[in-house]
Formats: sequence, C-alpha cells, structure tokens
Amino acid sequence: MDDQRSRQIVIVGAGVAGLTAAIAFAERGYPVQLFEQAPRLEAVGAGIQLSPNATRILRDLGVLDRLLPAAMRPEAVVLKDARTLRQLARVPLGQSGESRWGAPYLVAHRADLQSALLACVAEIPDVHLTLGARVEKIATGSHGVTATVEIGGKTVEEQGSLLVGADGVWSSVRGLVDAKRMASPRSRFSGELAWRTTVAVDSAAGQAFAAIGAADCVTTFLHPGFHMVAYPVSKGEAFNLVAFTRGERIAEDWSGHADPDILAAAMRDMAPGLGRLLEMAGPWLVWPLHTVEQKQPWTTPAGIALIGDAAHAMTPFAAQGAAMAIEDAATLAEAVYASPTNPLAALAVWEQSRRPRVVQVARRGAVNRLAWHASGPVAIARNLFLKIRPSEKLATDLDWLYGWHAAPGR
Repeated sequence: MDDQRSRQIVIVGAGVAGLTAAIAFAERGYPVQLFEQAPRLEAVGAGIQLSPNATRILRDLGVLDRLLPAAMRPEAVVLKDARTLRQLARVPLGQSGESRWGAPYLVAHRADLQSALLACVAEIPDVHLTLGARVEKIATGSHGVTATVEIGGKTVEEQGSLLVGADGVWSSVRGLVDAKRMASPRSRFSGELAWRTTVAVDSAAGQAFAAIGAADCVTTFLHPGFHMVAYPVSKGEAFNLVAFTRGERIAEDWSGHADPDILAAAMRDMAPGLGRLLEMAGPWLVWPLHTVEQKQPWTTPAGIALIGDAAHAMTPFAAQGAAMAIEDAATLAEAVYASPTNPLAALAVWEQSRRPRVVQVARRGAVNRLAWHASGPVAIARNLFLKIRPSEKLATDLDWLYGWHAAPGR
C-alpha cells in the first residue's frame, strides 16, 4: 500500500457522525473515503437540539458559522405540567448559557445541520464522498482494512489504515465484523415511540402552541403517560413537536405508521390548551426508538471503530444523540492523530477513555425519562424538588454535560 493509502480512513455512513468524522480526520491531514448507501442524502427526522458540548466542536471544525443562519438560540429549557400548564422549572440558556458553557445551545432542523456539514466536506479535497455505495464485506490484515463496496452494480475494493462505522442504529458494519468482537449486531426496540410533526408558526397549530408554550424556548410538557418537547426550527418559522409514549414495535425505519389511538390514550387527562394543539398538529409520523447494547465493543484490534448510534444508540431523553456522535467523531480523530506510529492501539485507548462519558449520558437520559413520566408521590416529590431548586442550580447540574471539553488537540 502506498503512503497515501496507508493513512487513508474509510468511513461508512454520511450522517452526522460520518460527516463530522470526515471533517475531523481531514483537518488532521488524513485522506478520507466516505461511503453512503443511500443514493441521495435526505435528512432523517425533523428538529435537533445541539448543546454547547456539540456546538463547541462544530465551531472548531468550521461548521458552526454555516449552521448559525438557519438555527435558533433558545432562551431556556422550560418544564411544564401537561395537566395544568404550570411551569415547574426553567434552565437558562441563551446568552447566559453561552457565557457559562463557552458555546451556544442551538435548535435547528436536522437538514440544516446536514447541509452545513456537507458544505464543509465539499470544500475539502481529501474527502471523497460516494453515494449509492453499499459495503458488502470488510477484511482486515497486514494491509490494513479493505472494504468491498458495491456501487452502481459494480464492485470495488477500498483500502485504508482504519475503517469507521458511522452508519447508525441499524449499522451494517456491526453485522459485517467478527461476531466475537461485536457480539450484538442487531439493535433492540426500547418499547418507546416518538411521534413527531412540524407546524408553521402562523398556522392554527402554531398559534395554539404559542398560547401555552414559549416560542423562544425548548418547552417540555410532563405527564405520566407521555412527555412532549417543542421548540422553534427553520429560522423560527416553524415549531418542531415530538411526543414520546410507550408502544408496540413497528417497522425498523426512521418513520412509519402506528395506531393514533396509542397517542390519544397516552395523552388523556391533559390541559385543554395542549389538547387543542395536539388535535390541530397532525399528521404525526412515528419513530421507533431503538438502542444498542451498551456493553458491546466499539473497536477491534484490526482497525475497525464504531461511532455514534452504530456504537451506542440510546433513547433521546437527554437530547444528546447528535452531540455524542459529534464528540465521538472529534475524539476518535484526535486519538488516532495523537498516536501516528500505532493507530490500531489508539482505537482501544479511545474506547476506554470515551465509554464512561457515554454511559453517564445514557444514565442521565434514563433518569430524565423516569422523572418526566412520574406519577403520584414520585411526581409530587419531583415538583417539590424543581420548585425549591433555583434556575442557577439547575444549570450547574448540567456543567458536566454542556461544559465538557475534548482533550487539547494539535
């Protein structure tokens, strides 16, 4: 293998994790081959929350300035009781949060983030993006890693020093590597459904939300049977609504259809204003929440690494899915760069150092889910805690998450 190929990074998947990894590796001087199975890139999902731990990295990679014109900076995260619409807590964001954590908290449409990442990739000569490329086989050896890729009915082989699987919760890379290393190639349905829709600000549904929520905040409505998160997207021209309920397993895809009676049953006994919003908002697309076994390895000694949802898909109740993918990409690239003579060993070191944080974030999401769906005495205790906990203290509770910095780079 020539010197260029000996340093080349092969990345599978051109979502948030893969595009960020391509930029991060290229910034450090590595040529990148980026393969995406889809024939064209389409943004999955609707809104996305990007906390300071993610936007700090996007700023360092030159992505943030491209995203800012389309993004919104919410003033706070507001928690409300879905039955009474009473405010339970307010966590300050906006300029206060940016000063505290050193980077902005943003909400945006996922398509806007993807467009910003793609625009950066397009300007990097050493990143080659190929769409409609399905990885059929992965082989490792003294030559490095070889990916056999089917493109337009033809099969090609691409070699690199490392292969990064960034192909999401239903990762094909997990199923192609040694089963002894990646013991659980399939994802697991969490038992949760996400019902999502977007409404225009000037629509009846948008006006119904403005009457009960805060148009410039991330508002979360809490109820024993569900919780719903709402925030502005598309330069403030629309609101993204996502409601979470228990439900039966549906098709393994990003969106599908489920019985709307599930949503209606979960949302019984709510405030009339919230009920009017939900009646006006539809139609709702359904997103089954899948997770990946947290204990399975993310790397192999032969030069394969999984990042983002491919490695550790978790429920979104800490709003950290995209942020963890962005952190993964940047820290992996830095770990490999910091160990030029032994990049394979760098993978294990990266996984060992990275795993505790991801586990901590997943636990925070699980705690949030329990708190937000609490009922009876537990809900009373939750509300009392939030009532006596000052906003500043609630922000302090997030310093470990939003104030996180990657290890110093080059």
